[in-house]
Amino acid sequence: MQKRYPYYLANKPMQPNADLEVRDKFSGRIATRVALPDDKAIEKAIAAAVKAEQPMRDFKPYQRQAVLNHCVKRMTERSDELAKALCIEAGKPINDAKGEVTRLIDTFRIAAELAPQIGGEVINLEISERAKGYRGFTKRMPLGAVSLITPFNFPLNLVAHKVAPAIAAGCPFVLKPSEKTPVGALIIGEVLAETDLPKGAFSVLPVTGGKAAPFVEDERLKLLSFTGGQIGWDLKAKAGRKKVVLELGGNAACIVDADQADRLDFVVDRLIFGAFYQSGQSCIGVQRILVHESIYDRLKRAFVAKTKKLKAGDPKKKDTFLGPMITEDAAERLHGWINEAKERGAKVLCGGKRNGSMLDATVLENVPHDAKVSREEAFGPVALLEPFKDFDKAIDRVNDSDYGLQAGVFTNDLTRTMRAWDRLEQGGVVIGDIPSFRVDNMPYGGIKRSGLGREGIKYAIEDMSELRLMVIRDA
Repeated sequence: MQKRYPYYLANKPMQPNADLEVRDKFSGRIATRVALPDDKAIEKAIAAAVKAEQPMRDFKPYQRQAVLNHCVKRMTERSDELAKALCIEAGKPINDAKGEVTRLIDTFRIAAELAPQIGGEVINLEISERAKGYRGFTKRMPLGAVSLITPFNFPLNLVAHKVAPAIAAGCPFVLKPSEKTPVGALIIGEVLAETDLPKGAFSVLPVTGGKAAPFVEDERLKLLSFTGGQIGWDLKAKAGRKKVVLELGGNAACIVDADQADRLDFVVDRLIFGAFYQSGQSCIGVQRILVHESIYDRLKRAFVAKTKKLKAGDPKKKDTFLGPMITEDAAERLHGWINEAKERGAKVLCGGKRNGSMLDATVLENVPHDAKVSREEAFGPVALLEPFKDFDKAIDRVNDSDYGLQAGVFTNDLTRTMRAWDRLEQGGVVIGDIPSFRVDNMPYGGIKRSGLGREGIKYAIEDMSELRLMVIRDA
């Protein structure tokens, strides 16, 4: 990791200061320093993006593809550097960090494949005598300058899920990465600066939250794409007439049906991964686990035993599974929720202790349904176990939530599979696996408090473009 990093303004690195401290999330020591843009820099970035709208529209699909392919090549070459930076600035165990770098590269590769495929259709308008001789044609046009705001937990791939489709669609952008984890986005900016993108096509500005208003409120920006917490709804209210896409997390549930008795080891392994990978700091991390009463005790014993064996500690070590939470405040907040549930009768089956930003992998049962650790997004290493008798009532229990991002269902029954898909109030239902499963070309997003719109490269390109119709009368 370098000693300091610039921000990027209209494609150019800027180092007017090194005011933002980025800390090693495990040791707490300063790892590097990053330049902070001021209000004038933000204004210049937005103005440059607006000025770049026509040059980006004129930037041909094969040129956009070439930029994206360059990113794939350079990020592959710098994959070890990216993984190490991610491990340090996010506290992500090194194996998970390497996995995220792989997804980063995949996401840019998917966008490169789609860039020259953005098209339209021919519409037969001759639906009656009145429309005889008319033909319709559609094509997709870039929206224009867009605003992108990303969170700390996937500071490479969630940046990629906004930047790559913006380039593919032909939209200049201003990006605000999380000030807690800005380095990965700035390395992406460095790679983009090597390309021939039109001047002003991108800016990467790691401003603090108090400086973010222009990213939301400036009417020159045509879209706000935000991934983060419930503050997203407040941002939507302030965004004016621009299009808004929100991915705001959840408290993901997983149903384990009675017919899973013969493969409990597999189910438990997947639940462990879903609940505790990257310290549970995933919006589709497994939080609520509903298990049929006939196999509940067996699954509970196996799940708790394997949870106790998870290696916690320095994320730079290859055998570490559980690293620190992003800040000590975040760990303290979730620890308080665990204690609240205990005071109300919940049983701690393992874990429940905190040391600074390190929170034990924690398993609870008998948690009141209205406890914060059940109702809200835990966003940390905690899982709740609960037995059920009736499959339909388990679906009702999952739906008894203000969130609706993704759910998992382990069942071999086709009828129950289809019923779960029909009835679960979720943006996605994963059958035979955990809700934490995501591949970067699938539509991804939620309902209720989990947000609106869908990520996934194809779907993000659609959000960042608009249909334009042409009608021809030829008779």
